[in-house]
Amino acid sequence: MDRRQFISRTVGVGVALAFSATNFRIVNAANLPADITDMSASMLSVAIKKRHVSCVDVMQAYLDRIHRYNPTYNAIVSMVEDGVLLQQAAIADRELDKGKYRGWMHGMPHAVKDSKDVKGMPTSKGSPIFAGTIAEDDNFMVARIRRQGPIFIGKTNLPEFGMGSQSYNPVFGVTGCAYDPDLTAGGSSGGGACGLGTRMLPVADGGDLMGSLRNPAAFNNVIGFRPTQGRVPRRDGRSGDLFYQQMGVDGPMGRNAEDTARLLYSISGYSKVEPLSLSDNLPSPDGFAAMKLKKLKIGWMGDYNGYLAMEPGVLDVCQASLQTITDYGAVVEPCQPDFDMGRLWQTWLTLRHWTRHGMRELYDDPATRKLLKPEAIWEIEGSFDTSAEQIYKAGVARADWFRSLHYLFDRYDFLVLPTAQVFPFSKDIHWPTEIYGRKMDTYHRWMEVVIGGTLAGVPVVNVPAGFDPKGRPMGMQVMAPYGYDWKALEFALAYEQVTAHLKQRPVMV
Repeated sequence: MDRRQFISRTVGVGVALAFSATNFRIVNAANLPADITDMSASMLSVAIKKRHVSCVDVMQAYLDRIHRYNPTYNAIVSMVEDGVLLQQAAIADRELDKGKYRGWMHGMPHAVKDSKDVKGMPTSKGSPIFAGTIAEDDNFMVARIRRQGPIFIGKTNLPEFGMGSQSYNPVFGVTGCAYDPDLTAGGSSGGGACGLGTRMLPVADGGDLMGSLRNPAAFNNVIGFRPTQGRVPRRDGRSGDLFYQQMGVDGPMGRNAEDTARLLYSISGYSKVEPLSLSDNLPSPDGFAAMKLKKLKIGWMGDYNGYLAMEPGVLDVCQASLQTITDYGAVVEPCQPDFDMGRLWQTWLTLRHWTRHGMRELYDDPATRKLLKPEAIWEIEGSFDTSAEQIYKAGVARADWFRSLHYLFDRYDFLVLPTAQVFPFSKDIHWPTEIYGRKMDTYHRWMEVVIGGTLAGVPVVNVPAGFDPKGRPMGMQVMAPYGYDWKALEFALAYEQVTAHLKQRPVMV
């Protein structure tokens, strides 16, 4: 199927709330949730703009919830003082009185992942080396978020240097899962995902190199979106590599697809200082709507025919949720890429080590090396002997992988597989050393399931798949063709309308 057929088959008007102004006109004081923190970010945006709620009331509601639950879940760190935040909220209200509207996040509380700089706020990166460092300017993505008018209340927790899918570090400790604070929230955007799942944040940002937007979203039953490579510029052009290391991306998370898509629209767009950023524009959020599921073709890749170790129950949860969309006319078929998955893992190791060579300065200084966690040291040391030949072969392998997925996208609209190989585990465990009797030989081997989307550079959205008998969440990765970010999110919107997973809220502790 070519892309013109893809568009003609999948564009459709959704049956539930989308971004259109027409739908937003029905938002009024009478149909708003009693608890402000129960509003989606999109609904909250309209409620603020229409003056159904004040920015001060919104801030107070979120502060009350954060002070009640954050000591247990530890999602938000480096909090700004309440008095300062309430003063900023009062200013936002006065601006509305004068007809000044900053953007769709006007007066909304927002916490930024602690790897990103927010001017005047500390950036720790989860490391004692950088703890307490005050940012002199906004990160590139943060600057775009600021233009939408939020109030930055703090940062969200992450693993040290964002390395690993378990959000623990020696500066702020560990973040718990929204559905059981004794379990991990995943990572590296674990604080943001937990903040969404516990309703301590309206919407969240993050980054994704090895599933860091997808895995925590799955573990906290929210939406996480890894955009097409280049969709969201990451750099200001003033320093660092602009051409070669193209694996990590910045992106959004939300309580639903609608909120996720709105934040994506805010942070995406071409930047002249990042030469590989995409120049095509996403459609206006006003046109965001659920696609039709009827006759949609889904390729189910599962565990790559047994190649990946999976905790019992993971595949069952995902397949049961896929069955739901077949009831609405979607066609789900098993499929496999024509590729040696062992080769893909070796490609990942080579390129992953290469991306960490920039930390060599921290390694060479004995004072800072002793403050690095063992996994960081292993990654840096792995870059020392990485040759040009290895990097070249990894680049060829990555291109071959992209071509193998492109072949499948000629037959399927989307490709689907689990977001994680295990359910959320004890937050006291740094990483699983074994899955179903199979040893994990690196600190990130248990997350091998996410490297396919990263190495292909395609858009991938995590959608909730359901829960196991213990109440632990799981998600599915839905991969779309390169550049088709909006279609991935329109599928996610359709999917959430016919499943009930997002409605299953955690019992807060």
